[in-house]
Amino acid sequence: MKQGEVLNRVMMLVLFGAVLLYLGVTVWKGLTDPYTLATCYATTVEETMEVTGFLVREEQVIQGGGAAVVEQLYNEGEKVASGATVALLYSSADAAQRQAQLQTLEEERTQLQYALTATNTVSDNARLNEDIIDAIVDLRSSAANGDLTRLEDQTLELRSLIYQRSSAYEGGDTAALQSQLDSVNAQISALTTQAGADTTRVTVSQPGTFSGLVDGYESILTPEAVEAMTPAQLKAVGTQTVTAQSGAVGKLITDATWRFACVLTEEEANRLTEGKSVEVRFSRDWSGEVDMKVERVGAPVDGECVVIFSTDRFLSETTLLRRQTVELVFSSQEGLRVPSGAIRTLEQTVTDEDGNESTVQTVGVYAVVGMQYEFKPVEILARRDDYCVVAPVEDSSSAKTILRAGDQVVIAGDEIFDGMVVD
Repeated sequence: MKQGEVLNRVMMLVLFGAVLLYLGVTVWKGLTDPYTLATCYATTVEETMEVTGFLVREEQVIQGGGAAVVEQLYNEGEKVASGATVALLYSSADAAQRQAQLQTLEEERTQLQYALTATNTVSDNARLNEDIIDAIVDLRSSAANGDLTRLEDQTLELRSLIYQRSSAYEGGDTAALQSQLDSVNAQISALTTQAGADTTRVTVSQPGTFSGLVDGYESILTPEAVEAMTPAQLKAVGTQTVTAQSGAVGKLITDATWRFACVLTEEEANRLTEGKSVEVRFSRDWSGEVDMKVERVGAPVDGECVVIFSTDRFLSETTLLRRQTVELVFSSQEGLRVPSGAIRTLEQTVTDEDGNESTVQTVGVYAVVGMQYEFKPVEILARRDDYCVVAPVEDSSSAKTILRAGDQVVIAGDEIFDGMVVD
């Protein structure tokens, strides 16, 4: 056997022996160490209550008749101005197809007009290049975020800019471009005339927020009706069968303030104060936390109350919500999580200025500090089955006694005292 092979085998045996020795020492120490340690870490403890209720809004159903095809022109939650057209009604599928052709021709007209007026200068081309890059970035950002509400509009805008850039590069005969533009204008005029006979515009008479969902609760869950409801009546709303109005093409939310109405026990309602705010956490159909004002706590009936919260935030994000289960967050505190077994109570005898002695109990934990176990006072914020959330209490005698996240605390073991040396 060569000398190199012998040396390699010796080195492997030495390494293997070192690993076995390390494992042996670790196991031995774990079996013989009288103390068990755990790491404390930062956490948040909240006092919450889960309730189920209904979103209430000022809503007007937008009627559109019995059209064969309905095209909504606004996205969900989009702002609508007074007098705006919110939908187009087509008497047939052919009429809807004609509208699509009309839109394509209008885009082509825009491109031809740009080609005729473009000077093809460096500044014009640079500006157009920037517009194309911005449109690509917007489209990619929306796709990455999963927001497809404006996908069609963004795609059409990008395509139009690309066509305009192509026309600027290619140049072309001005007379030929003008002739093509005249032909497109003639087609648009003809299609517009035909559309006047089988296309109806639906407009709104006041500003608001558009929603394409009509669920039948628009006339039942109004702010005025909910304020007059008893707890039994509000709970019955969730069990009754409702039907959306026929011929509706959407609805207009006319007030930015929306409400959440629910039924609480009298004891639960007593924790709320009218005019104060409470955090309402949505986590199912929509995820978000909203500070809502306690608008009304109704009179108790058979031990229950109707409670109404209100806010003017996040209306556009909540237009599709109706019956929801939420969490009311009454308080939130940051603290340190430690095992319940780590909590200790020390009794100390103190002497006041008059020489009177008394026994004081201090709650805390023993933590490893360097080569010693030190007692660190804490205040218990919350108790759970197997852990506690605590807040460190500063000891004026030493800043080292403050418990911090990452400290190793003792949760089991033999008798221990402050300042004891770690074996």
